[in-house]
Amino acid sequence: MDHNQQRQPEWLITIAEELQRARLDNEAVFARKTCIYKVPRYLREADQKSYTPSVVSIGPYHRQNDLLFPMERHKWRAFYQTISRHKHDFKLYFDSIANLEAKARGSYEGEINIESNDFVKMMVLDGCFILELFRGMKDGFEKLGYAKGDPVFSICGTLDSIRRDMVKLENQIPMYILDALLTLQTGDYHDKNALVNMGNTFFAPLIPTDEPFHKDKEFSSDPLPLHCLHLFREGLVSKGLILPKRTKKLWKRRLSRNVVGKPTTQITYCVSQLRDSGIRFRKRETDQFWDIKYKNSILEIPRILIHEGTKSIFRNLVAFEECHPECSNEITAYLIFMNNLIDSAVDVGFLHYKGIIEHWLGNDNDVADLFNRLCQEVVADLNNSYLSGLTDKINNCRDNRWTTWTADLRHKYFQNPWATFSVIAAMVLLLVTILQTFYTVFPYYKPPS
Repeated sequence: MDHNQQRQPEWLITIAEELQRARLDNEAVFARKTCIYKVPRYLREADQKSYTPSVVSIGPYHRQNDLLFPMERHKWRAFYQTISRHKHDFKLYFDSIANLEAKARGSYEGEINIESNDFVKMMVLDGCFILELFRGMKDGFEKLGYAKGDPVFSICGTLDSIRRDMVKLENQIPMYILDALLTLQTGDYHDKNALVNMGNTFFAPLIPTDEPFHKDKEFSSDPLPLHCLHLFREGLVSKGLILPKRTKKLWKRRLSRNVVGKPTTQITYCVSQLRDSGIRFRKRETDQFWDIKYKNSILEIPRILIHEGTKSIFRNLVAFEECHPECSNEITAYLIFMNNLIDSAVDVGFLHYKGIIEHWLGNDNDVADLFNRLCQEVVADLNNSYLSGLTDKINNCRDNRWTTWTADLRHKYFQNPWATFSVIAAMVLLLVTILQTFYTVFPYYKPPS
């Protein structure tokens, strides 16, 4: 009895400590506002290269990659140019970002095992590096003090590879870090949209359309995008995208990968099958590649440019839509739609003929394979996507037997003037034959009076 009484206070103390630890953990979860994620394993296994930076590490996830170390010296060059140009003490930058350390750590998925000073240094160097690239594309790198033909800070060299690395999901720092650094450089009252507009100008070459963002066009964003990938995505989908009325609220895309329920609304026929059904294809004149329209059996699809970096760009956009709870899935919906349209190189060839697909890949088979693999591991609920009503109309048109029969007749026999003439001639000949037979047989049944 006495023994139990002596042990009871220690036991209670242990429970109290565990509850205190649980309370702190719970508060940390609520305080954490994750927006920079590790790519889910089921996506990474399909194509690891698309998610791994090739020349520069931004943020903590790939900072230990030996292949990316050479770029660290160029980050120091960017920081040196920044403080020299503005005549700042370097401590000003480290002190400012140190105040944001806890918030920045909470932006990443999971714990970041980096010592405090190293974490702050990483944020400062990566942030100043990005701002120098943004400024250079806007004002010119030579005006910033870089040599003509600089291997990094010029329009040639590795800039294209750097740009693609900067829109990879795991290769991000929070946008408010960039905003804080820009505030130090330009003053407390700088235009809050300046960062967004510089970023849009920098990432414009990645947009898969004929006419990406115009350099003289201003964009606004309130609040700030979460990071560079989010900024790039917002620039793609916010240019006039109007969701159906039933999707006024942000709709969640992600389903359990084993859910059995209502099938997703997807187009169920490829280009060749839709053509046989009488549906015609036309290039839509717009720079918004996702803005697909369907009316009166005409499917209008904007032109999209496919190049060697397209796969990586789209994979990371889809990964962000998969991971971020507050993000809708317009890019995923578009890619699944195109994947279902394209079943083979024949479909790609026809869309290329129509001016809808332009590509710099080896052949049409490569393009078909790219679309067929992009969403291979993605499970998305598309019933309320911006394309769901359109796909219902297309499927209903294809399922209409009369439409299919007349379209098949037109496809087989009215493809050119000579075929049309032959069909008409055959019909006239058939009619003449019937009339001749009638007048030959009729007298036997009704002799003349």
